[in-house]
Amino acid sequence: MNVAWRLMITFELGVEDLADTRFALSPLYETVLSLRVLREPGLSALHLPWRRSVLGGPGDPGGVVGAGGLGGGSGGLAATDVGTLMSLMPVRRTLPDFLTPRPARFDASFEDELAVVRRTSPAAVRRDLLAAHAPDPLPGALRDALAADDAPVVRLRDALCELLLRYWKAAVEPVWPRMRLVLEADMTYRARQLALGGARLLFADMHPNLRWQDGVLHVDKMISRHHVKASGRGLLLVPSVFAHKPVPPVGQGEAPTLAYPSRGVATLWGSAPVVTAPALAALLGAPRARLLGLLEEPLPTVEIARRLKVTPSAVSQHLRVLHATGLVTRARDGRHVLYRRSPLGDRLTGHAA
Repeated sequence: MNVAWRLMITFELGVEDLADTRFALSPLYETVLSLRVLREPGLSALHLPWRRSVLGGPGDPGGVVGAGGLGGGSGGLAATDVGTLMSLMPVRRTLPDFLTPRPARFDASFEDELAVVRRTSPAAVRRDLLAAHAPDPLPGALRDALAADDAPVVRLRDALCELLLRYWKAAVEPVWPRMRLVLEADMTYRARQLALGGARLLFADMHPNLRWQDGVLHVDKMISRHHVKASGRGLLLVPSVFAHKPVPPVGQGEAPTLAYPSRGVATLWGSAPVVTAPALAALLGAPRARLLGLLEEPLPTVEIARRLKVTPSAVSQHLRVLHATGLVTRARDGRHVLYRRSPLGDRLTGHAA
């Protein structure tokens, strides 16, 4: 086994840092991480439907990239553009830190996050690209720009921002609303874990590579070894649809930030569940039986409607009945009311502990 894959990054968190542990959404993180899925489809078979819709093919002119990496349709990217974007994905599966700045607020827009990237200094661009690709040499498209003075680096930075903006609008923005619902459901679950069992329970089932012990969060199977003291900066957690494992910053001086694989990704591109209990369907009716079977985790009305492929108004009708009969519970979380199967509903569906 390669020794490098036994290395780890650790975050040391004090009491104030734990008190300042929070979550954020990052459309920019998702956009950059999705490039890895395009390049390496074997990382997650769950995303193959999305990948096919982006790549298109000979018989699919609607693809963003098109077969063989060529532009497909009016919004497609040219082969050279695709090559430049893919050059940002090192063989080691790291990410240049300047492309994934720490989100400044909970729900920053893609354009707001990209504005931070546009302000990155040439020195930081050069440093982060070299660090992400080391010890491998930089791909030609990047190496040529970094070999001279700062002017080519600035042009490269600005060109990358333009390409990422076009790619976001074509490949990720159309599905961002449904992705966001999955990410918000994950954050609701994690917040409940934190409330019930503190940091230990929060990280217990986040990913096998994560381990919490004695005030230190260990991120295992990294490509380097370093220790970061939060020192009052807190820990920012960013759930991700496209991350296949925890993604901390590469640089040791970056504030503690961790993108991690979100729960519920398997539901993102799949079809609605089918009724498997005829007796339950006969009792409640097929629509309500399917709905009750779905509510193993807290979900808002719009996400339930998306998964069942019906209108939110139809879902609301059934939820009122299920709530009135004590089969589901509900609680408000920000802009959404979240519904979940009650203990009575668990017993009725055979999911009681």
